[in-house]
Amino acid sequence: MSVVFAIVLAMLSVAGLLTVTWILRGPSTLDRIAALDMFVVVVVAAVAVYAAIYADGSNIPLLAAVALVGFVGSATAARLAERWERHR
Repeated sequence: MSVVFAIVLAMLSVAGLLTVTWILRGPSTLDRIAALDMFVVVVVAAVAVYAAIYADGSNIPLLAAVALVGFVGSATAARLAERWERHR
């Protein structure tokens, strides 16, 4: 089973690196906001894999909190960016 965890963590690492690249090179503000939301999803998935590896359920509230903060932050940033684009 540890081989599966290693493969999943490697794939999450690649996804994280690609997402950071997208954040840095995104052509627009909304692209960067979407990339940040995707980065939050990758972090939540990595913490979930950590919880599965160590059979530790104490991280589940952390998963819920990070996912909620990521969703609210992305929705708020997208709304502000849309408002800012409209007033340009």
